[in-house]
Amino acid sequence: MSAIHVVDDDAAVRDSLQFLLEASGFVVQTHASATAFLVAAPGLAGCVLTDVRMPAMDGLELQRQLNARGVRLPVIVMTAQGDIPVAVQAMKAGAVDFLEKPLDADRLLDAVNRALQASQRLQEARSTSADAMGRLATLTPREREVLDLLVTGLPNKAIANELGASPRTIEVHRAHILEKLQARSLPELVRLVLAAADAVSR
Repeated sequence: MSAIHVVDDDAAVRDSLQFLLEASGFVVQTHASATAFLVAAPGLAGCVLTDVRMPAMDGLELQRQLNARGVRLPVIVMTAQGDIPVAVQAMKAGAVDFLEKPLDADRLLDAVNRALQASQRLQEARSTSADAMGRLATLTPREREVLDLLVTGLPNKAIANELGASPRTIEVHRAHILEKLQARSLPELVRLVLAAADAVSR
């Protein structure tokens, strides 16, 4: 279930943010430290609202750790410092927004909505990539060789020469590939291969 994960070492801040966000209809989970949040993060969905200045691990390091571990949760960073260099670091690392305390409620809600929309897009992309990986796994090694050459734009005759087969054999392989991958055209095959490659790169 998607939730807003509030990470702040100040209990009063956590409580006030939870009250404000839940009153606006959001599901909220609070975490007293970045370290505690990281333990639970791999199985979570939604977005992160984290303070920058925290003991042990600050918000920027939390953001780096999430990226390094492949945990794709959109991050909103908060600080009381008005520290522009920190804001730049956070945004370069992919933060959805950077908010200064005391927080403006309207800007906070806008940032949270954008972060949750980004989270939804990430979940949809993961689902598409997983589906593509599953379809590609149904191909034989030879069909995969043909597919790899097809998506480079080579015609059947050139693929036949490359693989030492007849053009007719390549046509049969191509028909099987289209059927197994549930694709109707070469552009669909290319999109499917790219989606699978995106899953591997994560």
